[in-house]
Amino acid sequence: MSDRPIVAVTRKLTPEVEAAIGSRYDVRFNRTDIALSTEQITQLMKQVDIMLCTVTDKIRAEHVSGSGVRVRLLANFGVGVNHIERDAIRHAGIAITNTPDVLTEDTADIALGLMLMSMRRMGEGERHVRTGAWSGWRPTHMLGRSTRGKTLGIVGYGRIGRAMARAAAAAFGMRVIWYAPRAPRMDDAATDGPADATRVDSLPELLQRADVVSLHCPATAETRHLMNAETLAMMQPTAYLVNTARGDIIDEYALAETLRERKIAGAGLDVYEFEPSVVAELRELENVVLLPHQGSGTIETRERMGMRALANIDAFVDGNVPPDLVTW
Repeated sequence: MSDRPIVAVTRKLTPEVEAAIGSRYDVRFNRTDIALSTEQITQLMKQVDIMLCTVTDKIRAEHVSGSGVRVRLLANFGVGVNHIERDAIRHAGIAITNTPDVLTEDTADIALGLMLMSMRRMGEGERHVRTGAWSGWRPTHMLGRSTRGKTLGIVGYGRIGRAMARAAAAAFGMRVIWYAPRAPRMDDAATDGPADATRVDSLPELLQRADVVSLHCPATAETRHLMNAETLAMMQPTAYLVNTARGDIIDEYALAETLRERKIAGAGLDVYEFEPSVVAELRELENVVLLPHQGSGTIETRERMGMRALANIDAFVDGNVPPDLVTW
């Protein structure tokens, strides 16, 4: 690499982060802030040394299959890297990093908010007022369900799932059960879940027992459509489903049918299989809350994510192992 490597930043970042990157490197910013096309990604990978990419950049084998690929690091802005074909990128000799830990609490807050909005019908109520349909208070109008004393089921017990569990237990006295095929790494007592949280043996057991099911597992081949017609049918008819993980964990058409038939009480989604498209069947329903992928969307967290990505770039350029290495 030259003394001043070329870095492509695929989406607009906060001014502080962009200034910090610009002070260190020869940077190509995406000033349009529109997701790059397949052709644009292919061209950039031939022109730059490092790409600071995001979940909107679908980086596939085709981008590294030809000659002239110059990129040697994909510094992902986010934790999940399921938008990157990792095996193909690794075989091309390109390293991948991510930005873990810094978005834990804010993402858990959105999961908590989706649970509240769904159970208390806040999205529906807000729309009811805005359309002028509200005719005044009455004892049985728009009744929801209380969180107090309910059972929260966490699927995937990593840092975000445990943060959601801590908040729900502390704020609402919810009982917490959780399921994960492998025991999570508990490397910091401050990130543990509630002391009385109970691990269950299987996903069906969790689905049958939980009043709220909150998804926090990674997107993998094994978790694709983990929530489908069969598993959704295992939930209680009074239960709610929350997803702040990745969209393809849910079969959205099956969920829409389940909600339409009132086989579960409601759902709250922040991520979608076909982002930014949301299937029409979901958009037509009142008993689902739909947010535009806001999980880590605070000024503070997005700045920390950008600086964490920059720290990985700095380490790589200096010849060191990046602190958040996913694949090399």
